[in-house]
Amino acid sequence: MTAPSWIAVDAMGGDKGLSVMLAGVAQARRRFEDFRFLLVGDEAAIREGLSAHPGLTANAEIVHAPDRVGAEDKPSQAIRRARTTSMGVAIDLVKQGRAAAAVSSGNTGAMMAMAKLALRTLPGIDRPALAAPLPTLGDNDVIMLDLGANTEVDARNLVQFAVMGAVYARAILDLETPRVALLNIGSEDQKGTDVIRDAAQTLRNATGLPMRFDGFVEGDRLSRGDVDVIVCDGFSGNIALKTAEGTARFVADLLKRAFSSSVRSKIGFLISRPATELLRHHLDPNVHNGAVFLGLNGIVVKSHGGATELGVATAISNAAKMVRADLTRRIAQDLATITPAEAA
Repeated sequence: MTAPSWIAVDAMGGDKGLSVMLAGVAQARRRFEDFRFLLVGDEAAIREGLSAHPGLTANAEIVHAPDRVGAEDKPSQAIRRARTTSMGVAIDLVKQGRAAAAVSSGNTGAMMAMAKLALRTLPGIDRPALAAPLPTLGDNDVIMLDLGANTEVDARNLVQFAVMGAVYARAILDLETPRVALLNIGSEDQKGTDVIRDAAQTLRNATGLPMRFDGFVEGDRLSRGDVDVIVCDGFSGNIALKTAEGTARFVADLLKRAFSSSVRSKIGFLISRPATELLRHHLDPNVHNGAVFLGLNGIVVKSHGGATELGVATAISNAAKMVRADLTRRIAQDLATITPAEAA
């Protein structure tokens, strides 16, 4: 029997408090019974919180960290306090080899800075990228990166993002040959900047990669399910992500207002409730929670700060899937198949 894998969880990082973080860990443990958890934060508070989760207590250890990273903390401030904060200690556990992955719902900028400093990037990776699954009309989510880690990129970065995103899609979505596309202002070959066109040419010429490059995709096709991985710079990706989240909330609020506008509409809501519940579940960010910093020498997953118990469990579950898939090694392996001339 193989030894259990450990996941370090920043128990103090969520906006909704320690109780929600622990409930999410407990739910994830029921999904992945072969994993164990290092709960990082205030030892006394965590020990008290564990009294509500007897099934988790036997599968977890507490690692004390007296401090936490606040939402207002700048990355430079967080780095200086990395050894005492729950986020910094959780990431350091991955560096030490005590944990196979770290999960936090804390400050994204601080987490990115600490993870990059502690773990460094893989050979052949210039910059890590933030990747996350987004809902689509297809059978699977779409993996999108970068979502904000790099506001300016070159063609080499985009090629690296494409390779990493394809590995992630194979691990999380269980796809043998993911369809990869670059986000662009048009689908024609001549559209876009020199950087995007150069990256596209490199990906067309690359051989031996377990992925299919499908060219360009426009912003109005993000959720169609036509591709499995969408690659872009962090500036465009973050705007696209926030626009999609805002649109989802707009649709949900519009439906809520429409169904409460009259007695007839309320009756219509009762009739259509199964369909609206399905829509609500499909658009729920907690179902798709968990962004990963791809390209580091270790797995670090960012959960949404306002994640519910389900959202925390989803983020941890994604981390467990990446550990099982040996994601870091597979990224390095796929990058090695691109020749220096192709990657330049």
